[in-house]
Amino acid sequence: MANTKSALKRVRQTKVRTARNRALKSNVKSARKSALAAIEAGDATTVQTAYNQFASAADKAAKRGAIPKGTADRLKGRIAARMKAVQA
Repeated sequence: MANTKSALKRVRQTKVRTARNRALKSNVKSARKSALAAIEAGDATTVQTAYNQFASAADKAAKRGAIPKGTADRLKGRIAARMKAVQA
């Protein structure tokens, strides 16, 4: 365990940041699953709404550093490609 005051503070900060990042990543995963479920269902309006929520969650997680920006872009691109296939 940490011995100095600064090391103890770093432990506290790490716990808070880990919890925040975990919540952001969980949000992205949940939104992704709902978007994929909407795509499987095939309703165009539901698909668009689910994609918008997913894209927002991915962008927020990338902005806050929980996931890299490229990862968010790649995930959004893959979902968008599937969404276009359903809408066509």
